[in-house]
Amino acid sequence: MVRYQIRARGLKDESLLQALLAVPRHLFVPEAYRGEAYEDYPLPIGEGQTISQPYIVALMTAAAEIKPGDKVLEIGTGSGYQAAVLSRLTDQVFSVEIRETLATRAARLLESLDFKNIRVRWADGYFGWPEEAPFDAILVTCAANHIPPPLFQQLREGGRLVIPVGSTVFFQTLTLVRKTGGQPVIKQLLDVRFVPMVGEIEKNKR
Repeated sequence: MVRYQIRARGLKDESLLQALLAVPRHLFVPEAYRGEAYEDYPLPIGEGQTISQPYIVALMTAAAEIKPGDKVLEIGTGSGYQAAVLSRLTDQVFSVEIRETLATRAARLLESLDFKNIRVRWADGYFGWPEEAPFDAILVTCAANHIPPPLFQQLREGGRLVIPVGSTVFFQTLTLVRKTGGQPVIKQLLDVRFVPMVGEIEKNKR
């Protein structure tokens, strides 16, 4: 997976590659799909949600420029895989999941696999995790039709927000938002397709 799907496509940061090698992806997918766990496409994890394809996990992680000591927030815990990868790059990972079943399952799995530097919360990710802000990086693993203001507010100056923005029905653009002088500096990365963010954001469609 790492050699052919990640490194061969231009992502060559050694710390990122080692993080991917350190996390047993097959343990984060349902047993029925474990034979496909290392293929380069998303897989269902229940409740209409998916685990992202390995390349997208790697690309989002690389775009967020995670460094040792960074405080990182993930929106959309899902299976817990992205959080596990992040936890191999820094020692402070916070993850929010709106679906109670997935939040509980991911927290138990991460604990059983001894990922001790990840905290999982069952809540609406639109509001981030204000008690733990500011964050050096925020990764959003669900599609939004706008950048949630609370997430940008919770970024540290110089912080990076990686989020798929666009239609929550069709395709989105994976977007990197850097907080510079308190203002967003936006870079579009590539077209993607994610499951939609739900909750408060549905009241704020525009």
